[in-house]
Amino acid sequence: MLAYRHAFHAGNHADVLKHATLVAVLRHLNAKDKAWRLVDTHAGAGAYALHAEQAQKHAEYKQGIARLWQAPDLPPLLDDYVAQVRAFNAHEELVLYPGSPRFARALMRPQDQLRLFELHPTDHALLVENFAGDRQVMVQRGDGFAGLKSQLPPPSRRGVLLMDPSYEIKTDYAEVVTAAREALTRFAEGIVMVWYPQIDLRESAQLPQRLKAVADTQAKKGWLHTRLTVAEPNDRGFGMLGSGLFIINPPHTLKPALGQALPVLVKLLGQFAGAGHRLEVSAGL
Repeated sequence: MLAYRHAFHAGNHADVLKHATLVAVLRHLNAKDKAWRLVDTHAGAGAYALHAEQAQKHAEYKQGIARLWQAPDLPPLLDDYVAQVRAFNAHEELVLYPGSPRFARALMRPQDQLRLFELHPTDHALLVENFAGDRQVMVQRGDGFAGLKSQLPPPSRRGVLLMDPSYEIKTDYAEVVTAAREALTRFAEGIVMVWYPQIDLRESAQLPQRLKAVADTQAKKGWLHTRLTVAEPNDRGFGMLGSGLFIINPPHTLKPALGQALPVLVKLLGQFAGAGHRLEVSAGL
C-alpha cells in the first residue's frame, strides 16, 4: 500500500521523539573519528514545507515541534534537536521541517554514509531531488527491508539502522521484527532504532516484547525502550495516542539524556492530564 504520505504528519509529537533521539545517537557516534553508515528503510521525502497544503491539513506540527520552538531552558537532547531544525530554516519563523535523512546529513562528516530507501514514487522523486549530486548519500526506490542485505554490515562496523514504516498494514510489525533479527545476525554491534505508533492494536502493543526477545538473544549491548503518550483514547478506539522507540545496542549516553528530556516532552506536548512517558532498559544498562 502506498497511500501514506508523511507530509501530513511532519513535525508532530512522534517526529519530535524520533528525531531528537536520532540526533543524540548520531552525536554519540561522532565522538569517534571512525566512519558510520545510517540505513533508513522508509526515508520519506527528506524535507517538508509546513505551510504547504498537506502539512496544513491537520497542522500536526503545531502540537509537536512548534511547542518547542520558543521554549526556554530545554534539556541538552531537546536543545540540540531544536537547533538542528532552526539550522534548516533560513529565518526565525518555523516554515520547514527536516525528515530523518536531513537530520542525518546535517550531522555527517566526510567519512560517513547515508543509505536511503523509499517506495512511494512521489516521495522517492523528492528524495532524489533533495540529495542530487551528493556522493555520500545513496537513494534507492525500493523496499527498505529487502535492501538491508546489501547495506549491512558497513565496512567500518559502525552504524545505525532506522526503521519507521507507516504501519498502514499489520504485516509491517512482523517485518520490522524479522528485519531487526536479520540485521543483528549480520551486524550484532549495530544500533537498531525502531519507531512505532501507540495505537489501540494488538500488534502495536506486542511489538516491544517481540523486539526484546530478539535483542536479548542477539544484541551485544542490550536495549532501551521509551514511549511518549500525549493524547487520550477516544470512544471509537481510533487515533495515535503517542509513539515509542525501541533501540537495540543503544549508546550508554542515551538513557540519562532521555531521562531529562521525557518529562519536559510530557509537559510541552501532552494534550490531557494523563499524558506520560516510559523509559526502560535491559539489565546492565
